Amino acid sequence: MARGGIILAGALSHMRAAVTPGISTLELDALAESFIRSHVGAEPAFKGLYGFPGSVCISINEEIVHGIPSRKRLLNDGDIVSLDVGVKLDGMFTDAAITVPVGSIDEATRALLDVTQRALIAGIAAALPENHVGDIGAAIQAVVEPEGFAIVRELVGHGVGFSPHEELQIPNYGKAKRGKRLAPGLTIAIEPMVNIGTAKTRTLGDKWTVVTADGKRSAHFEHTVAITEQGPRVLTGALVR
Repeated sequence: MARGGIILAGALSHMRAAVTPGISTLELDALAESFIRSHVGAEPAFKGLYGFPGSVCISINEEIVHGIPSRKRLLNDGDIVSLDVGVKLDGMFTDAAITVPVGSIDEATRALLDVTQRALIAGIAAALPENHVGDIGAAIQAVVEPEGFAIVRELVGHGVGFSPHEELQIPNYGKAKRGKRLAPGLTIAIEPMVNIGTAKTRTLGDKWTVVTADGKRSAHFEHTVAITEQGPRVLTGALVR
């Protein structure tokens, strides 16, 4: 998983560098798939997963997750775009996401990105042996809600490793010392999804794309994290060119 995580981080790095006004989401998808497959044995984990047609979930502005790559979807100055990708390597899976500004963004959007990133960092810091799943959610909630943003509740983090989505759920809200105890060897995807407006969501007619109910913007950051005796180990944090 650690080797796959390095490849995944590289794919995100390449997409982030390519984000510019005028590029299509399909071009970003192709860039990531090519980079992943250039590493022996590595495959895009999402392509064909549950019938998803792309390699990357690419979601713009009010789209929270699961946006379908398209040659018709072009990025515009002032947009934000969430890039959510997984890698399969030697039968093991990793999962990560970033939200990237396109050109110049307004201050409210910049604050949204900052808070969501800080929430992910806080959630990871709480992923300690002998802590509980609720400690992660409580840490994320403590960053987000005092800033006036809303946490998506219908969508959560999850276990990851032998499959892209394993049974354990990791909500981005909760109470400390509640839920499953975290033990060394557990690998999870921590992924706060944060909205400027309401926490409520709806799914578009394509049956994939989840958007904010009020049309306001959303950000999404994610890492795959291993619980170790020494503390949380981020498996998708390194960059490779």
